[in-house]
Amino acid sequence: MDQIRNLHKRFKHLSHDEETLRKEDFDEISDLTPNPIRSQIIDAFFDKRNFGGNEVGRVQEIGFREFLTVMSHFRPLRQNLTEEGIERIRREKLRFLFNMHDKDSDGTITLDEYRSVVEELLSSSAAIEIETATAIADAAMLEVASVTVGEMAPGQVYEGITFEHFLEVIKALILKLHTLNIVSVTGSSTTTLHEPSTLMLHS
Repeated sequence: MDQIRNLHKRFKHLSHDEETLRKEDFDEISDLTPNPIRSQIIDAFFDKRNFGGNEVGRVQEIGFREFLTVMSHFRPLRQNLTEEGIERIRREKLRFLFNMHDKDSDGTITLDEYRSVVEELLSSSAAIEIETATAIADAAMLEVASVTVGEMAPGQVYEGITFEHFLEVIKALILKLHTLNIVSVTGSSTTTLHEPSTLMLHS
């Protein structure tokens, strides 16, 4: 309950005591300014797919309920979860990450978009050089291509990376990044893709 109260205070601060938030209200979060995927993070708060229902599309403003639902994707995993619960929540967090880059909501992202995701996440840390980030991103793109394109029949048209393919490959990438301990959805060097930072709580 304390966390919900704190989030409500944060919501009211960002909205200037209004009942809804708009994209421009997020400009006050200074920690987001240098983040390489700042626009994707903000857009995620206005994507209906992230509200817990089955709707698709974008909204111009959100209330506290939507804000709270999206913020839940940035919470670390609780310690007392079962293995099944952990897997379910990690899958939800990865779906959230996938949605951030499936901008047209068609259920796929292109290989180049996937490569950009990986490069942006890696390059956000001072612990790794740009050339190394690019090399890892290239390898990640080739890896996902081998999974997706490799399964295609002759003459079949490639339509992009589905969520299931993304899930398989990103899990392997997360294991590698755990070792490096350098990346998070919000650019922090102390969290991982499936445990996004609570950066949005602070300005």
